[in-house]
Amino acid sequence: MIKRCVIGVSVAAILSILPAAAEPLRVKFGVLRQQHSSETLSILDLPAEDDTLAGALIGVADDNTTGRFTGQSYEAIDEKLAPGDDAVAAAQKLLDQGAVAILADLPADDLLHVADALKSRETLLFNVSATDERLREADCRANVIHVAPTRSMLTDGLAQYLVWKQWRRWLIIKGSHPEDELLAAAYRASAKKFGAKIVDERVYVDTEGGRRSDSGSVQTQRLIPPLTQGASYDVLIAADESEVFGNYLPYRTFDPRPVVGSAGLVPTSWDASHEQWGAVQLQNRFRAQFHRGMNARDHQAWIAARMIGEAVTRASSADPKTLAAYLTGPDFNIAAFKGVRLSLRPWNLQLRQPILLGDGRMIVSVSPQDGFLHQTSELDTLGVDKPETKCRLK
Repeated sequence: MIKRCVIGVSVAAILSILPAAAEPLRVKFGVLRQQHSSETLSILDLPAEDDTLAGALIGVADDNTTGRFTGQSYEAIDEKLAPGDDAVAAAQKLLDQGAVAILADLPADDLLHVADALKSRETLLFNVSATDERLREADCRANVIHVAPTRSMLTDGLAQYLVWKQWRRWLIIKGSHPEDELLAAAYRASAKKFGAKIVDERVYVDTEGGRRSDSGSVQTQRLIPPLTQGASYDVLIAADESEVFGNYLPYRTFDPRPVVGSAGLVPTSWDASHEQWGAVQLQNRFRAQFHRGMNARDHQAWIAARMIGEAVTRASSADPKTLAAYLTGPDFNIAAFKGVRLSLRPWNLQLRQPILLGDGRMIVSVSPQDGFLHQTSELDTLGVDKPETKCRLK
């Protein structure tokens, strides 16, 4: 029989005189997310109902695992916008519920409106989806940290690989929407930066038809060859950010050439097929909980949640100004299953990160490529570097 006393004093009595365990620091952050279009070329690309949120929830679970030992607890508050909803009002609602930061999956204009509206409340926003260059340049904001890579980081990552392969002659086919032109412009800049040549540019005009229902394989098989005929090139680059035609191009070009960009070999911050550097354990946990693969928005939301957890732990505070000071300081870096630790570019608050090049089945390569050097960080060969930046944080 176990004796439950020590020199005549009961265990309960001893516990009663010990100091009570401190209450954990409770940290809430919001997930403000848009409803992504279901107009995709492939049924496999339909956005999940928990798109973006799922990554944040995995991040919360990881933060709480650490927080049990360091004295914090974390909670994500979801706010999904319907078409026409006011993003600023939704962000204010999250703050009223106690959020100290917001993970924003928003278009560029909405993100700027929210950032400006919340400036007086000293709230930290994490951009987890918008790739627009202007958000880090002319329209940069001091209260927005960019976890999503820019278009130029993605196109530079792909360009480095194409140049390394000696595939320097590019034919670009771009869509007819404004965002497609922005993506094509990023490829032009990448070609100039790394010494490739664009031999021709052509436009695929969106006729506004049903993307999956109105284009039979026979009809598409007849339309694509003339669009790609009559040019001497090494590789075909699809600039199709609006997801209208890119996946029609592989195996249908007039000449047998590889397709890259918005189809074929795609530059991305994350892919469900990535398994190097321990990524398979994150992929397995995600799939076990949400029964699907982890996409780029999910992973960017996961990183943002982990950044919050890391900052709270290191700074022993959930004050937004204190968190921002740590995240933008020289001591911050974070692991993200991408082979190197990631840090912020202090001049525009963009997260440095490798770019994965995948075909939807496996990762073919990872940029920056060998031989592309930089005086500070090879990761700064991707995207706009400090000497070229137009950002003046405000």
